[in-house]
Amino acid sequence: MFDIEHNSGSWFQLYPQSTRRRKRRPYQSRNYRSWRKLAQFDMVRIVLKVAKVTQLALIIGKGGVGKTTVAAALALRTAYQHRKHSVLIMSTDPAHSLADVFQKSLGDEIEPVSLRDGAKLTVWQVNAKKQFQEFLSRNRKTLLEILEKGSILSMEDVDSLLDSSLPGMAEMSALLGLEQVLSAGKYEHIVVDTAPFGHTLRLLELPEYFQRFLTFLELASSRDRVLAQHFGGRPNAVGSEMLEQWRTMAAGVTRALESAEILLVTTPEKFALNESLRFRDLLQGHSSPLEITGLVLNRATTARGSCRICQARAKATREARSLLKREFPGQKIRVAEDLGTPILGRAGLAAFGDHVFAGRRMRWKSAPPAGREPQLKKAEWPTLTGPLSLVLGKGGVGKTTVSAALGFRTREKTKAAVEICSVDPAPSLDDVFQAEINNEPQAVLGDKKFRASEMDSVRLFKQWVQEVKISIEEATTAERSGIHLDLWFERQLFSQLLDMVPPGVDEVLAIIRISELLEDSSKRVIIDMAPTGHALDLLRTPDRILAWTRLLLKTLAAHRTLGFARDAGVKVAELGQRIRGLLDVLQDPKRTRIYTVVLPEPLPDRETERLLQDLEELGLGSESIFINRVLFAQTIRNCPRCQQARRWQMATLGKLRRRYRSKTLYAIRNFPVEISGQRGLASFTGELWRVE
Repeated sequence: MFDIEHNSGSWFQLYPQSTRRRKRRPYQSRNYRSWRKLAQFDMVRIVLKVAKVTQLALIIGKGGVGKTTVAAALALRTAYQHRKHSVLIMSTDPAHSLADVFQKSLGDEIEPVSLRDGAKLTVWQVNAKKQFQEFLSRNRKTLLEILEKGSILSMEDVDSLLDSSLPGMAEMSALLGLEQVLSAGKYEHIVVDTAPFGHTLRLLELPEYFQRFLTFLELASSRDRVLAQHFGGRPNAVGSEMLEQWRTMAAGVTRALESAEILLVTTPEKFALNESLRFRDLLQGHSSPLEITGLVLNRATTARGSCRICQARAKATREARSLLKREFPGQKIRVAEDLGTPILGRAGLAAFGDHVFAGRRMRWKSAPPAGREPQLKKAEWPTLTGPLSLVLGKGGVGKTTVSAALGFRTREKTKAAVEICSVDPAPSLDDVFQAEINNEPQAVLGDKKFRASEMDSVRLFKQWVQEVKISIEEATTAERSGIHLDLWFERQLFSQLLDMVPPGVDEVLAIIRISELLEDSSKRVIIDMAPTGHALDLLRTPDRILAWTRLLLKTLAAHRTLGFARDAGVKVAELGQRIRGLLDVLQDPKRTRIYTVVLPEPLPDRETERLLQDLEELGLGSESIFINRVLFAQTIRNCPRCQQARRWQMATLGKLRRRYRSKTLYAIRNFPVEISGQRGLASFTGELWRVE
């Protein structure tokens, strides 16, 4: 168990104290079997002492609940408690925040963190592209031979496809990075700061996907053998050694994940709690069910407080604890108090770790930087005029609520039809609209012209697979003229390939979904995006798809005598045309508006700065920034916690105003209750403030 309150990480504590005492005098035992059993224990213990036993902990949760802070505090506390052990914390979230919480400049290599008393902690923010390219470079030649042998593609065609950026690279690279540090055997403890729920689920499913991919590669590599069995000839398989190594690697990661501690971080907000329960159910329905082994209720308010906000949060905390006890019977619930101060630096993380994992009172505080408090002036909620609006931001900042509010306000002020679609793998539109939202658009709030949907990418992919399988079956049967005999093998190969749900399917299908929504130019389309890292991947996907379509068309042109290749070429050309049209819309500021949502806190502020820089590099601009959950002086009165939190908020608002002088900054009041339903959205959009 990854229990930092005991020395369970020490190899000598895997056996009872009584056994250790008896071991010292084995020959005095009257029972030969007992002596022999103790001797076997000694052999096991010697092996364990030579080969380090790695304890793996995954910190999971909805975006914005404080996973990175909890993960960093756990890793730091573990390093101090086990000074002779090596501890690694790695981030698999494309939008890394470890550098921010440690207040340390980090690159993409494994780097040590300087600690007192000889404690050893290293940090790794996994660079997805670099990790994936290193993996490809080590196996490129064999992969090329296998894929060329098993398909109608030439080695040059496959080589070009491997050079293109791939969606799902972040999840695959996280898996490869985890395997790398596990196989190295250098660390007794590994803490993984994961991406938000939707993409963490993809990561946990990757070992199974990888096993299926290996089965596909084995079939591809054995083309000569399989065809020889059916039609005669001499077999010549390739890559068997590499595939066996990969299978061993995937099996090792699967075992590590199945035995890992999974620590769920949530907050008292209903949105976070509901999403946590949904994720719990998905984990239990996994092909290899994974169990949540611990919980942290973060940003809790246990004292009633003197203001409405603290009173509401105290009530929400009590209800959340009752819910978690009921839904996770027997699990220890650790409560992390919200003191209104951001947790930054090693001293803050150490104090937070003692507070969460040892139940000590949190005494550490930090003072906000000095600066002039910005002015807030009343403003009106914007109404949507262009066909497409994208709402981006870090997880947990309120993207879904702002998306719903923009649609609600537009329907109030205009006659235009509005459709809002969430492409987040862990959506929460149903919580906002108080209705069951699924993949099919449906009217919400009793308004036929206001529709909402949540894209189910896996279900869409499987539907598409069935259609493609039928087409392949028709295209590769002997009844069709001009079919080469060896297309019998292609049919088997494609069938296995299509049985997998590939990483990155969310981004590819989201782009196709957006392009379909824009076919009706009379309505306003709002896209509730995934959290920062994967939203950026989605916005890079159109260029990637265009690159693939050009490569595929070039490849298929060489096989245009085949009916199947001609049909595929038409579909690829249609896809390319659709994507080019979407790119034209995305890059036209008159037709696409990008709204960024941020919280007035240091960590979300820094991630937003990186997001806006990345958008500029993509040729996309966000001219409006919504700063959500701002505390107003007249609301908090004399509440010490809220006053401390507000001082930090005002410092962050001033910094944002100075940094983004050319952008429109809106402040949204911190409501004591969560926003949902018609009345909630009416209150939410009833006021807005411009930051001057």
